Amino acid sequence: MATQAESDTAAAASQTRIDALADAAAQDLQRWRVANQRRESLSIYNRQLERLIASQEAEIASLARQTDEIESIETGSLPLMIEMIDTLAALVAADVPFLLDEREARIAALRELIDRADVTAGEKFRRIMEAYLVEVDYGRTIEAYRGELVTGSEVRTLDFLRIGRLGLYYQTLDGAESGRWNALSRAFEKLGGNARRPIQSGLRIARKQAPPELLKLPVQGAGAAP
Repeated sequence: MATQAESDTAAAASQTRIDALADAAAQDLQRWRVANQRRESLSIYNRQLERLIASQEAEIASLARQTDEIESIETGSLPLMIEMIDTLAALVAADVPFLLDEREARIAALRELIDRADVTAGEKFRRIMEAYLVEVDYGRTIEAYRGELVTGSEVRTLDFLRIGRLGLYYQTLDGAESGRWNALSRAFEKLGGNARRPIQSGLRIARKQAPPELLKLPVQGAGAAP
């Protein structure tokens, strides 16, 4: 009987260790699955950023080639510079509508500059290229800013979160309402309550009030549903 009791005690202890190891293995498996999902999400995000950067670099290279082909800087560059300003204005009009007042004011200043006789062609071209570089930088940065959103006759002051050119999100100052820019409908739309916390986190990250982290927010591809 004593031998049987010892055997039962040893078996119970072994089962306890087995259960503990099984629980630990299950927890490790769950952590691995979560980490793998995050890795896949980051890989998709990085591929999208790579395509955007490649497109922007191709645009800069194209402008550099056009510049090299100018035979006369005084006469040959003026039509190109006017075309570049028009192209920039068209890009801003078709783009995600972030910082519109600032960007449109920059284009208006370029149009005034191009007509000034006291500014050299080289300086005009330099200022235009600076404006293009500012637009390029928008595609690879995040930013939080406060602005106004006009909806019908209502004007509201909101916090906006821009993530490159992938998404533009807003949140009311009290955090009660969140939304985003819908590229298909060309209008802002409300988001569900589950977007509130990620947008708040994104605003803190953009303001350098929190370290970078993975944000789960709806994004849209060109011409595709979210």
